[in-house]
Amino acid sequence: MTLTEQVIKNIIKKLLKSEDYRIEIISLIDAVFLQFTIEFFKKIIAAKLNNQDITVDWYKKELLDSALPAKELAINSGLNMKTIVNMFNSGKKEIVINAADDHYDTLYNLIESLIDAEDGMELKLTLKFNEVSVELNVSETLVVVNTLAVKRAAIRGGLWSTAGKRVEKPLMLTLCKLYEVSSNNYRMHISNADHRDDFDREVDFYLLRGDAEFKCEVKLIGKGNPESADAVIARGSKVFVADKLSDTNKAQLNSLGVEWVALRDNNGFHRFATVLRKLKIPFTDNNFKDVDSRIEQIFNEIFT
Repeated sequence: MTLTEQVIKNIIKKLLKSEDYRIEIISLIDAVFLQFTIEFFKKIIAAKLNNQDITVDWYKKELLDSALPAKELAINSGLNMKTIVNMFNSGKKEIVINAADDHYDTLYNLIESLIDAEDGMELKLTLKFNEVSVELNVSETLVVVNTLAVKRAAIRGGLWSTAGKRVEKPLMLTLCKLYEVSSNNYRMHISNADHRDDFDREVDFYLLRGDAEFKCEVKLIGKGNPESADAVIARGSKVFVADKLSDTNKAQLNSLGVEWVALRDNNGFHRFATVLRKLKIPFTDNNFKDVDSRIEQIFNEIFT
């Protein structure tokens, strides 16, 4: 589950135009979730067809099979890996198997109790693929609905938390190149060096002036987020680039001596020139008459 290169570009473009970038993440969440739903329904059809003539719980037999990957087992049981790790301080396969089995049994019993309490309730889900159809009763349908809800929450949490990390490096590079900051005046320190994809790594970005280095923090946070100043304090950052900053956030950062850029402000990214000026880092203050064309040129440089 990753942000595609095109989505990263779209997010940066919107940020530099002082537009809301969230629709890009929401659209990706929808696409990933709907693709999962289609594939999951196919598995449901196959599982039920394989077990039509036996009395065992077909869902548990097929979709909680211990041979499945741990993440898939967790989701199918109505849990996600993060929850299991938080509960048991481990994500080992055997722990996931036990947690998935226990939670599924609890969930199924809860659903049965709710159905018994709702006298006369009928709900059926019919799935059809390649002229073959299966019908799920109310209990089976609610199990499937719960699994889909858990999966969407997992997708949503994963993509939102990934967005800032994946955008930080190319966003800061784009800002530096827009203002023609020399490559001698910035650098990136990348941890997790054995990872195959630079954009998935933890990236610390620094602006430089001689021997002085100024750590930059990027947070795609909502307006008024109280954690903004805390994040800067914790990481010892000198420059803070955010989606939105409230007046309180700005006052906090000013009191800390931290330079900031609020991209959703009117002409928000232009404040990066003020930051560079205060840090005494050489740059070119362009008029940006053809900023869209320049951004495309920069993308061709940093995404190759």
